[in-house]
Amino acid sequence: MEHTPHLPVGDGASVGNGLSPDLGTGDGGPVIETERPLPASYYQVLDEMPPDLEGEDRIRWFIDRLDEVPKADRDAVQTLYDGLAQRMIDLDASDLDFGGPAANGTVWYRVDGRKRADETAGTFSMDEADLVILTLLSPAQHQRLLDRLAVDFGYTLPDHTGRARGILRRFRTTTYYDNKHLALSKRVLAHQPRSLRSLGFHPIIERGFMFRHVRDGLTLFTGVTGAGKSTTLDAIIDANNKDFEGHILVVAQPLEYIHTSKQCIVRHREVGTDVKSFTDGMIQGLRQDPDIVIVGEMRDPETISTALETADTGHKVFSTLHTGSAVESIDRIVAEYPSEEQDRIRYRLADVLRCVVSQKLLPAIGGGRVLAKEVLWVTSAVKAAIKNGNTHEIYQMIWQGGDQGMITLEQDLARLVQIGDITMETAMNYANNKRRFLSLVH
Repeated sequence: MEHTPHLPVGDGASVGNGLSPDLGTGDGGPVIETERPLPASYYQVLDEMPPDLEGEDRIRWFIDRLDEVPKADRDAVQTLYDGLAQRMIDLDASDLDFGGPAANGTVWYRVDGRKRADETAGTFSMDEADLVILTLLSPAQHQRLLDRLAVDFGYTLPDHTGRARGILRRFRTTTYYDNKHLALSKRVLAHQPRSLRSLGFHPIIERGFMFRHVRDGLTLFTGVTGAGKSTTLDAIIDANNKDFEGHILVVAQPLEYIHTSKQCIVRHREVGTDVKSFTDGMIQGLRQDPDIVIVGEMRDPETISTALETADTGHKVFSTLHTGSAVESIDRIVAEYPSEEQDRIRYRLADVLRCVVSQKLLPAIGGGRVLAKEVLWVTSAVKAAIKNGNTHEIYQMIWQGGDQGMITLEQDLARLVQIGDITMETAMNYANNKRRFLSLVH
């Protein structure tokens, strides 16, 4: 019996030998000395801090004083943090949380979907964590943090000589305020793109992802944070990069996996560093001769409109949304606009939309995570339903559209139960339409 391949670490996926490491019990991982984990110069900063400062004023004061800390000491803190990142790799963890009052002074790792504190990674006061986090940021990122109260950035784990550790490991990282202190969340990214074939899409859908076969239109990948959207997008970029001679433009925040140009030239532009916004990245991209445009996220009406226009001008566009189903994704896009504009948006969306994939990562039997997906391919009937505002009819079209590569989430969950990848309880917990799911398994 063939099992659905589990996703590798990256975008919330965590697999490996199927075992869950026992965090915080001295399992052989590195133990970090934490009585005074930082160099003495950092405690001089803490000793001299005015006691009445708090919140943003306290962070500003830390930023100003860090300039006076010797570079060797800042490098030592960087190395300490690299040890926490390396611990993610050792544990096969997908995520790390650090800093702020919520962390209770400990480092938290998510392994096989479960997030727990790791006592062996050491303990840090909130002020110590603030200083570690600020040490990681550049002056421009400090300013962005002060302006926006959060900053996203990519991070590469180096060795002590500054080169990458063997195969490059990158992380998607966000720093933000947590009750007047700083917190950090980090996700490990796949060290190489997964093959598109291994994700289990129907051959018709695979062809639709490839520029060679479909050269325009908008494809959406939806799901909550950690649903595997980035893993799927990287697989599509890599497949096209090997398949035709052209230009792929990636606009993201932050940049995650960095693709090496193969048959295509692949340009990466990070919002906030290389370009001011997703919208600017797409508008400027129209003058840069791209064939495929990857838009990290459609966050607002302006970005959505620009993505629709980019697809309408003959480009192949891929993007993401935080929605739970294919139908919900269509309704969400339309609902972003005032009522008087919604008919126009429905018609425009129907004309350019090619495919919607809604993803979920589920805990697998034996450990790790497994991908479940709902796939909508936009046929003429689907197009008419979108234009007429009858999106409630689309679920049934997906249900009956297997010969066109479509599958509902419930049908895919039933398949995963049948082949022994997930339990019935897991499938029921993740099903959007539990009645439909039960009709498939009883």
